[in-house]
Amino acid sequence: MITKEQEELLKFYNAGLIAYKQRRWDEAIKSFEEALKIVPGDGPSEIYLERAKKFKENPPSDDWDGVYVMTTK
Repeated sequence: MITKEQEELLKFYNAGLIAYKQRRWDEAIKSFEEALKIVPGDGPSEIYLERAKKFKENPPSDDWDGVYVMTTK
């Protein structure tokens, strides 16, 4: 059974993920921040929030397919 809290988290997380994949960085950031207000410390939301912030500052190439390539271990 999914709780109301989880349902709200997923609503914002999914909206953030869609915006992220469409390179709408500000919208993605806002959505992931809202998700984290509901469930502080949510790992996936934290990861995508940081990635969206980095891509806002340094956008990926035009042929970016949504895949994040780690540069360090």
